[in-house]
Amino acid sequence: MRQKQRIFFWSITAALGGFLFGFDTAVISGVEQSLQSLWGLTVWEHGLTVSIALIGTVLGSMLGGIPTQQIGRKKTLFWIAVLYLAASIGTALATKWVLFLVFRFLGGLGVGASSVAAPMYITEISPAKSRGRLVALFQFNVVLGILIAYLSNFLLQGLGDDAWRWMLGVQALPSLIFLIAVLNIPESPRWLLLEKGNVAEARDVLNMIDPETAEDTLFALQQQVDQPKNARLFSKQYSTPVMLAVLFAVFNQVSGINAIIYYAPRIFEMTGLGKSSALLSSAGIGLINLIFTLISLNLIDRFGRRTLMKVGSVGLIVTLALVARAFYVHDFSGMTVPFLLFGYIAFFGFSQGAVIWVFISEIFPNEVRASGQALGSFTHWLMAAIITFTFPYLAEKLGGGNTFLFFTVMMVLQLLFVLRLMPETKGTSLEQIEKTFVVH
Repeated sequence: MRQKQRIFFWSITAALGGFLFGFDTAVISGVEQSLQSLWGLTVWEHGLTVSIALIGTVLGSMLGGIPTQQIGRKKTLFWIAVLYLAASIGTALATKWVLFLVFRFLGGLGVGASSVAAPMYITEISPAKSRGRLVALFQFNVVLGILIAYLSNFLLQGLGDDAWRWMLGVQALPSLIFLIAVLNIPESPRWLLLEKGNVAEARDVLNMIDPETAEDTLFALQQQVDQPKNARLFSKQYSTPVMLAVLFAVFNQVSGINAIIYYAPRIFEMTGLGKSSALLSSAGIGLINLIFTLISLNLIDRFGRRTLMKVGSVGLIVTLALVARAFYVHDFSGMTVPFLLFGYIAFFGFSQGAVIWVFISEIFPNEVRASGQALGSFTHWLMAAIITFTFPYLAEKLGGGNTFLFFTVMMVLQLLFVLRLMPETKGTSLEQIEKTFVVH
């Protein structure tokens, strides 16, 4: 039992990076209007203020593989915690708009880098039989962070003109907890052996993870040390995991998830509902996402990644198609569209939401896992930025029906991807997965 508790502590510590990722992403929604009036921002400046963290996220995800490979997973997580702490204190105390942008950008770098380092670390310290559930803790914490940010903003809004400073500054507390907790976790045994050649320390960590499989894993890793390396991610031997990671990340975003999360009130207004539904929609979507991510977390190692993706894909196709139909026939009676979108969020949280970070962190061999995870994360965030920025334009020019039809068609393609191309990685060691995917 002590062994399970130890691994859970390590995993939840790394997953705190996900909590801060979610909190940092969502907290801006409660302060952006105050910032606009405080500094008299133009429309363009206001847009930059809201999106600067996303720009940092794209960059952080693109570069996050470098420190994880060079200085290790643990030290990278430590510096991510430092970025979060600096961003929360810096934005809260900022007296000038430019200074605020700098610290929001730093927070974005932390978000992007954490989406690379945290799932990778959890993958490498998890036993095969519980790896899916433990890595999915990262996504659960992202969703929890979003929900806590909404709740925190609501509770702190009555503190007067400086309420926005408290909304941003309160993130310093979980950032500090994350920073201290990271100091008490071990380094990834795979990084210790393959990058540092530290057999003794790697063996110690593997024995703490699972004494029964420690020597077998160590033997498999030592064989990799002895093999000649071709650690270029885009070489032919890694073409399968590269293709799987890129397609999975693209499908994650062309489902329309960020468009629906960021623009839920706007979508509801398009169906004729009043602005009063905005708060309800945000809270409802956040809560449903949390519940179904938790359900997925408990089923992912029992039924496997493919099963969750098959069920989720079918659910997403049905709910998106019915939303598109509602726009085409102008059937906005009652709460039809909101309930369909709640159903959509449930299927997304159950499948794509939880599976993406698990699957991408599993499919790359040890020697290119850092750059592979960075590629998957970068693709995810780049597509997130594109979809988020283009959705209002597409919805206005194409109409709600055509926009949701596009998302529906993309999910049909995702279902075909799952049925034809996506392998099952449940209960398989990382070294065994590598033998399946890599062309030598």
